[in-house]
Amino acid sequence: MNQTYPRAFSHIGLSVTDLDAAVKFYTEVMGWYLIMQPTTITEDDSAIGVMCSDVFGAGWSSFRIAHLSTGDRVGVEIFEFNAAEKPENNFEYWKTGVFHFCVQDPDVEGLAAKIVAAGGKQRMPVREYYPGEKPYRMVYMEDPFGNIIEIYSHSYELTYSAGAYQ
Repeated sequence: MNQTYPRAFSHIGLSVTDLDAAVKFYTEVMGWYLIMQPTTITEDDSAIGVMCSDVFGAGWSSFRIAHLSTGDRVGVEIFEFNAAEKPENNFEYWKTGVFHFCVQDPDVEGLAAKIVAAGGKQRMPVREYYPGEKPYRMVYMEDPFGNIIEIYSHSYELTYSAGAYQ
C-alpha cells in the first residue's frame, strides 16, 4: 500500500550579501537560534565539498554558511556566496520559485517595526483577513538583504480553515 502523508518542513536556504549581518538580524530581530557559527565551505574532495559540487557544478570555489533554527525547529541555512549580489528587483513573484517565507507573531506590528528599524522594509500596510470578525492580520516585509518575509498573527491552519477568500 502506497500511502501519501504530509512531510514535515525541515529547513529553508536563504542567500544574502553579508552573512555576519544576516546572522545578527535573524538572531536579534527574529529571535532564531544560531546552531552553527558562520563557516567557510571550500570546493574540495571532502564530503561537503563533493555535495556542493553536485549542487552548484564545478568552479564555485567557496562560500560561507551559518545554520539557525526557529522556535518550532525549522532550520534556516544562510548562504553568502562569492560575489553575492542583491537583485535590483527582488520581488519577481510571477516567476517560478520561492518568493517569500512566513513567520508567525501575535504582535505583527511590533515585529514589522523591528524589521524596519534593523534596515528592512515594510512592503504594505498590515491587513486583516476577516475585518471586524476575527483578529487575523498579515503583512509583507523585506529583510535588509532583499528576502521577502510575510508575518501572520495566527497559525496558517486557523487563518485558512474558515475560507479566507470568501
